[in-house]
Amino acid sequence: MRHRTCVGSRIKEELNRRKPRNGGRSSGAPLLWPRALTAISKLNPMPRTLTLPVVRPFPSRCARRNLHVTNFRSNIPYCLRPVSTRTSQHHPAACSSIRPSLDRSTAATLPRDVVEHCRRRITSSNTQAQARPYLTNAIRTHQARKMAPQLDSFFSQVDSLSEAFIQRLRAAVAIPSVSSDAARRPDVVRMAHFLESELKTLGAHVELRPLGKQPDNPARPADNHIRGDLLIIRGRTIYTSIKSDSAKRTILVYGHYDVQPAEKSDGWATEPFDLTVGSDGRMFGRGSTDDKGPVLGWLNAIEAHQKAGVDFPVNLLMCFEGMEEYGSEGLDDLIVAEAPKFFKDAEAVCISDNYWLGTEKPCLTYGLRGCNYYSVEISGPGADLHSGVFGGTAQEPMTDLVRVLSTLVDTSGKILIPGINEQVAPVTAEEETLYDNISFTMETLHESLGSQTTIFEDKKPTLMARWRYPSLSLHGVEGAFSAPGAKTVIPAKVIGKFSIRTVPDMEIEKTNELVYAYVKEQFAKLGSKNTLKVYAQHTGKWWVASPNHWNFTAAAKAVERVWGVAPDFTREGGSIPVTLTFEQATGKNVLLLPMGSSTDGAHSINEKLDKRNYIEGIKLLGAYLHYVAEEPKN
Repeated sequence: MRHRTCVGSRIKEELNRRKPRNGGRSSGAPLLWPRALTAISKLNPMPRTLTLPVVRPFPSRCARRNLHVTNFRSNIPYCLRPVSTRTSQHHPAACSSIRPSLDRSTAATLPRDVVEHCRRRITSSNTQAQARPYLTNAIRTHQARKMAPQLDSFFSQVDSLSEAFIQRLRAAVAIPSVSSDAARRPDVVRMAHFLESELKTLGAHVELRPLGKQPDNPARPADNHIRGDLLIIRGRTIYTSIKSDSAKRTILVYGHYDVQPAEKSDGWATEPFDLTVGSDGRMFGRGSTDDKGPVLGWLNAIEAHQKAGVDFPVNLLMCFEGMEEYGSEGLDDLIVAEAPKFFKDAEAVCISDNYWLGTEKPCLTYGLRGCNYYSVEISGPGADLHSGVFGGTAQEPMTDLVRVLSTLVDTSGKILIPGINEQVAPVTAEEETLYDNISFTMETLHESLGSQTTIFEDKKPTLMARWRYPSLSLHGVEGAFSAPGAKTVIPAKVIGKFSIRTVPDMEIEKTNELVYAYVKEQFAKLGSKNTLKVYAQHTGKWWVASPNHWNFTAAAKAVERVWGVAPDFTREGGSIPVTLTFEQATGKNVLLLPMGSSTDGAHSINEKLDKRNYIEGIKLLGAYLHYVAEEPKN
């Protein structure tokens, strides 16, 4: 300590000697700006230890009393950063710096003992930084903070088990648990048993519950389910719990283990149910990011705690279902029924089933749009007709449908149904300012789109259109010819499908009434003899949580600990209906904590999860639970 205090004094002497009288820059050795010296002089008392990391140019931060002196904008090869034991304990941010480097020209201008002191710190920093080469310098340096020392061995264990965790994901991806395909529902059940086995190996108490009769499946006796007949084609939900300590918080997590359909012929570059890890760390496979990777992330976090000998910080309840991609029919009733039973001790809920806005900065999501899905059915002839015989003589349902659908929305995305936009809550002045600081670029959006066909050219209106305002999308036509080739058929009945993404303060029933009335009005204008039916296939309300809740505070700390940056707090344009169900059934705060990034391509061909996001995401889930445990109880 004596040596380091001496070094600090020498640094201070050097700075005083180099201080320019005119407030500018003198020739020769590089200088700190006068405001930095002023900030140093105001530190009272001066910390006993002064360190001198050499940093790359970095955006300036305001100097704060007893925290740190600024990083400098440009042409400044080093900065002075005071760090004391007390400061490092109470202000972890004071310990951060960009990964240092010391060039010869700078070293030549400094006393030898100062140079040696810097080089010892640099060597130590660089050695630790090389452990995970895919991380950026800023992330490496931030991870050196000792914000939660008890996590260090857990993080190291995750790194050691990374290949085993990838193999676990490979085994899960290999099970084609496509819930929308009745022929593959036995694979959904097989996936449930895979998770059951993995969880029991980790010491979890596991129960498999039937979701009940699912769409496109005949009713079956309930006793078959109790016997666990794998030939029964129904959805299943896994309830599982880890430990039970009344002194600890209890967190409920949700995920799903079913996936969207996928065939190599759809355009996949690899076999969709064979996890393929590229040299760039991208792991391709159906379900890798949606949602098998995040689900296994919880299992991996449990295993890493056990093998690292780190006490698990909370009581963990897990609810994993296998019919999410096909509507989760029966799940809402099951959650409501279990709220006073299995879920009764839950103090907060965490769901990892969404994505970052971009590819570099994590986010925490506190809002989702709702989704009302509609069908417009128009029928006329008793059977399909030949266009050569009946074209021009019969009123065609397809023509009527196209005319009606074209009146719903314009090419700029504006909803044309009167009364829809009038339901939207007004944007406040405070909210207007939130979008400017969100880490999001149009370039990232273009990459996700695979084109530059965006409606808006700038970030703010794009984000507001995605999160804050409703949208209407046309999805397809059932009953029309869509196969390759040509077929001159006039369909007897067609069903057009569209959805409206809803936002605060839109009401489901009022929105439905407006849609029905408008569609009927537009159809009546056609004067057609065909028959119209319009109805909602399913509806889901929007959801907004409080980002000031301790659940979000803990997650934000975990993001900073693992990724080295403060997360963006975002809403999302998609819908996860179970989020609102959990909130209403349990009365608890719900957090969306994403693992994957915006370019993962969930539901698309070549779905992937980056190895970086998977491994660091496991650490994030574990760190989140630790910070939850540290949050004070009211």
